[in-house]
Amino acid sequence: MKFIGLLLLFCCLVGVLKAQPTQPAKPEPRPAPLQLGKNDTIPVYLTIDSGKLMPWIVTPDVIITDSRIFKSAADRETYRRLKYNVLKVLPYASFAGKRYRKLQRDLAVTADKRQQKVLITQCETQIKDLFNKEIKELTISQGDILIKLIDRETGNTSYDMVKDMKGSFKAFVYQSVARVFGHDLKDTYDPDQQRDIEGILLEAGYHPSDD
Repeated sequence: MKFIGLLLLFCCLVGVLKAQPTQPAKPEPRPAPLQLGKNDTIPVYLTIDSGKLMPWIVTPDVIITDSRIFKSAADRETYRRLKYNVLKVLPYASFAGKRYRKLQRDLAVTADKRQQKVLITQCETQIKDLFNKEIKELTISQGDILIKLIDRETGNTSYDMVKDMKGSFKAFVYQSVARVFGHDLKDTYDPDQQRDIEGILLEAGYHPSDD
């Protein structure tokens, strides 16, 4: 019985406490009037934090890298040569990616087979012009890097791109010719395996675009 009495007393106390009016929350202090200087010309969003106006400023990503330590002068020279080759072929990979994406968009808006063939021929002509002017002067090492960067840029190997545009037979022919010069159009890009190349690209601030 004592337990029942204590239980009833507890319930009554809880009821009394709940019945008491709650204290209204204190309003957040109003911030001081905003004062603009002569150089405050960029509008930004503001929020109130502890009575102070705080601006919202979106800053770009910051990539933190450490200074690389090489085991030998030969390793340093190998890396320097790789960096030179990557930055040399990077504009070609970027162009190939942009041109390939444009072709895919153009093909998607027309079902006319003749028009699609014209679009593919135009794309092929532009790439051939670039090849005849500059790409044919690349070294074997630079060509290998370019093939990998095209895969990184487009998500497709060079072999797959040729196959999509010209068919399986043309892709086979191009692959056979590439093999003669020590290349493989089916090479893919793996950032974990190509850590040096990926580091060079990130250091240069390069990311594949959606143009």
